[in-house]
Amino acid sequence: MLDYRTHTFLAVYRTGSFTRAAEQLHVTQPAVSQHIRQLEAHYGCSLFSKTGRGVEPTSAGKLLYRALDVAENDEARLREELVALGGEKDERPPLRLGCTRTIADYVAPRLLSEHLRRHPDDHVYLRTGNTAELVELIEAGGIDLALVEGSFDREVFESEVLSREPFVAVAANGERPSSITDLLARRLVLREPGSGTREILERHLAARELSVGDFAGVIELASIPTIKACVTAGAGMSFMYRVAVESELADGSLADVTPEDFAIEHDFSLIWQRGSHYAARYRALLCEWRR
Repeated sequence: MLDYRTHTFLAVYRTGSFTRAAEQLHVTQPAVSQHIRQLEAHYGCSLFSKTGRGVEPTSAGKLLYRALDVAENDEARLREELVALGGEKDERPPLRLGCTRTIADYVAPRLLSEHLRRHPDDHVYLRTGNTAELVELIEAGGIDLALVEGSFDREVFESEVLSREPFVAVAANGERPSSITDLLARRLVLREPGSGTREILERHLAARELSVGDFAGVIELASIPTIKACVTAGAGMSFMYRVAVESELADGSLADVTPEDFAIEHDFSLIWQRGSHYAARYRALLCEWRR
């Protein structure tokens, strides 16, 4: 069980204010100040510095927050497991998994069907979002782990690679050009800012001193199926993982127009909070999913 001063520290960190933390915890502000002083005395360093509108964490405070946030989420998971053991049925809490939208639509159905075949009594709770949204959900304790394709802070999250996926250019028709610059005359249909698919495209374009703005036009859509429908209808071209367009490439409704100088592969990774006591369980889970 986490110490009451730990909860005070987390509240101050998240609200940026001793006053708001006191209101949230239903204690007095002097009590909050005392709890923080006791933690600072215990760790031998300052955890917060005053600003004009409240407080902000020091470097030590940021480090302590990462550790205590993980501990808080692990304790919540442990509490759920202990409650389940005391119930009438011996049930584990649900697997709270997040997936980016490409993975949710084109990879997760197979993974989860196989998982439930091996573990028919398991319950699965799935959330979808872009990588940035899923990272926030993990830190807030809304999910335990996530399958993502976008970038994440490796100091904060541990990860294991599920698979390495080809990233391709697709259009209603056309041949594979020799250079990415040969596609700039086309309209680009792509995901919204913050999505892993878009981030990867922008990063590789930037490495070639290009950007999405160099294409003839841009259409932003928040759904891979909608993007595919627009591209199939001739509204433009797009970049996405091959796993998302396997059926369309097979039936000829879309063509692979990936330039020879733009061959990209990227990892689908399982991530969780660094330092979690459940890391071994998550790695074992991923080993099952790789089979």
